[in-house]
Amino acid sequence: MVTIRDVAKESGFSSTTVSIVLNDAPLARYIPPVTKKRIMRAAQKLGYRPNQFARSLRSKRSHTVGVMVFDMTDPYCTLVLRGIENTLYQASYLPILTDVHNERVRFERYLEMLLDRRIEGLIVLANWLFLDINLLADLEKSSIPTAIIGCELKGDSMSSVIVDNEVGGYAALEHLHSLGHRKIAFIRGPKGLTDSSPRWRGVRKCAKASRLELDTCLIVDLPESRDPISSFEAGFKLTEGLIKQKRQFTALLAFDDMTAFGAIRALAKSGLRVPEQCSVIGFDDVAPSALYTPPLTTVRQPMEAMGASAVGVVLDGINAVLEKREIAASHRRVAPELVVRESTRSLL
Repeated sequence: MVTIRDVAKESGFSSTTVSIVLNDAPLARYIPPVTKKRIMRAAQKLGYRPNQFARSLRSKRSHTVGVMVFDMTDPYCTLVLRGIENTLYQASYLPILTDVHNERVRFERYLEMLLDRRIEGLIVLANWLFLDINLLADLEKSSIPTAIIGCELKGDSMSSVIVDNEVGGYAALEHLHSLGHRKIAFIRGPKGLTDSSPRWRGVRKCAKASRLELDTCLIVDLPESRDPISSFEAGFKLTEGLIKQKRQFTALLAFDDMTAFGAIRALAKSGLRVPEQCSVIGFDDVAPSALYTPPLTTVRQPMEAMGASAVGVVLDGINAVLEKREIAASHRRVAPELVVRESTRSLL
């Protein structure tokens, strides 16, 4: 590793002068331009790179942001992480990514390790959330600007970024209703998941506005699970159960895209064509949605924008800390977008 002493020897100046120039210290303004040029040329020739760790110790800045993901296998995470990474890159911050595998112990250990590495901010991507009050308290104690994506928090200590689930649920049912569907099956989200209640509230509001009567026999719930992929299997089994009831439905509204994929598989197994005999709509717009057969109509969460928004909130917090000013927690709610593809069609 090339050191300042090596550059000093190559350039012919003292280590002190070289250090002042290479670190752009306040005294650098008193050093002649020709001297600076010789030192910079020598540093470039030797391939000198500043010791960022040493710099961080002196400045008490690390320019790193911790990113904690609850389950990397969840397709929901991919685009959110892209939005986080792109925005941090543009701001010259380095993300430190951890996957906590939906385990509380791992979450606590990783949080401790991130704090030991002096992160300046923290972003938590809480897809299938199991955070409880005590765990949130652990985050609050850190006093590090924090934003949680996917969970709306009450309080003034941590910021949050979520999609407007109620608006999304309303849009999904409104689309099916506009196509003429009146006998609609529903696979709701797990009761313990924070997204479930507002999405269903949006569905009920749309039903009331449209004077659509919901058949309780056609409403089922996903089981509690910390495995996001399990919703595919659950969607398959729940749809099979709905079909076996022999209670006709012409459309199915699934809690999320993975559930919708499972539902489509069950319908196909039973000889029911999508969308000719049953329309299906999902929620999220994960990457495979556009590639599925048929391509899935869904309610898109602006996932890259949510990641970028969380970074913006955290960077505002970091600047507030540096400027020794107070900043209130920000709770941002972004609007979803209906994406119409080939899994829904008008009821003829």
